[in-house]
Amino acid sequence: MKSIMVVGTTSHAGKSLITTAICRILSRRGWRVAPFKGQNMALNAYVTANGGEIGYAQAVQAWAAGVIPWVEMNPILLKPQGDMTSQVIMRGRYVGKVNAADYYEQYFEMGWRAIEESLQHLSTEFDVIVCEGAGSPAEINLKHRDLTNMRVAKHLNAPTILVVDIDRGGAFAHVVGTLELLEPDERQLIKGIVINKFRGQRSLLEPGIKWLEERTKIPVIGVIPYLQELFPAEDSLDLLERKPAKANTDINISVVRLPRISNFTDFDPLESEPTVSVRYISPKHDLGHPDAVIIPGTKTTIADLIILQKSGMAEAIQHYAASGGTVLGICGGYQILGQIIADPEGVEGQAGRYQGLNLLPIKTVITGQKIARQRQVSSNFPQMGLPVTGFEIHQGRSRVDIPSDNQGYQSLFDDANLGLVDKCQSVWGTYLHGLFDNGPWRRAWLNRLRQQRGLKSLPTGVANYREQREQMLDNLASEIENHLDLTPFLS
Repeated sequence: MKSIMVVGTTSHAGKSLITTAICRILSRRGWRVAPFKGQNMALNAYVTANGGEIGYAQAVQAWAAGVIPWVEMNPILLKPQGDMTSQVIMRGRYVGKVNAADYYEQYFEMGWRAIEESLQHLSTEFDVIVCEGAGSPAEINLKHRDLTNMRVAKHLNAPTILVVDIDRGGAFAHVVGTLELLEPDERQLIKGIVINKFRGQRSLLEPGIKWLEERTKIPVIGVIPYLQELFPAEDSLDLLERKPAKANTDINISVVRLPRISNFTDFDPLESEPTVSVRYISPKHDLGHPDAVIIPGTKTTIADLIILQKSGMAEAIQHYAASGGTVLGICGGYQILGQIIADPEGVEGQAGRYQGLNLLPIKTVITGQKIARQRQVSSNFPQMGLPVTGFEIHQGRSRVDIPSDNQGYQSLFDDANLGLVDKCQSVWGTYLHGLFDNGPWRRAWLNRLRQQRGLKSLPTGVANYREQREQMLDNLASEIENHLDLTPFLS
């Protein structure tokens, strides 16, 4: 089985983007390709067809490769939840919670077995595996416990690409320093260097490339220009680097950037709408008067609820809703909109019972058992009968508590457990991730906002976001293929 490893000199060097592009490039050349990341630390997750969790970036890479996402493509997923602790997802299933100091002792051997078994399984089904590292492969204090970078490369004897972000400065030092800190058997696997996020004239970079190749004896196989395509990021820090919200749009939507925000990939389809501007706002900032406010998913619902209350954002959202503003909560955001959140077992930390924003009549109990599954449902609002697909990931069960004489709330879908909307269609809540991927539903929801503005409705007969994503993946692969020579890795 052929394999390629992609590592970076730093976090955010562009490993995920390069890996995604290579998956599409090789798939278009007729290879059956599988992406792989041994261990990922991320709050953006995806649920596979068998109900297993993987990093959302690996799902995108699978789609780039033209295959269905498998849990074997990301056998270990760590989901940080504050206080130096993380949930551990192994082969798609929750196996426990651990603090950083104890992770190596408790899960290293189990994790490496999961990686080996996953690679073995993938090798029986695919022609080539494109592996992505994490952070830097040269963190000398962490190398003994690194399950993601050169340990995987050595296991596969994989020719390895080293990616460096030149936009941040110090690229040549990053490359030379990384190579210097690798062990000889690790260094000999580095077969090519990719300079990523380059702005300017290539001719001005040539002397540096020549010096680097002479110094390292490793060819520079690509100089990738700075690209504006946005693909699922690994953590919420990437939100700080996103392009500013579009100006002069019809509709302005504010997403509350919770401290432990998760699955903010839910809003990529909204950002793709030309007439919509999406702005991420801190709980400390002024809410203003957007057309809609979204409370997204969160890894620790109660902790982020408390932040909203202490910062004053909770009260601001309540006043906004009372004045007729549109509020949507997804997953943890849905729980926050409810009346009560109870955590009797202390799953998220200290056991207790907490008041929500009281905008929807639900009461939630956080439990140790996680629900993770794909869903196909039919909508009741904003338009009856629209097919909607998505997935659930949550540790909590919500009970709708509507008095028998109160008809002010309706089920959002034909499954009443998936969400509610009030009679004015102002406050919405759902457990369904990927809701906006559904083009007709997204447009119907946006058209309600447009009608409030006196704007003409948009056509609802549009394709789902996955078709737009396919075009973006093709465009990305074509652009990078023009600047990347993979010949040494395929011979």
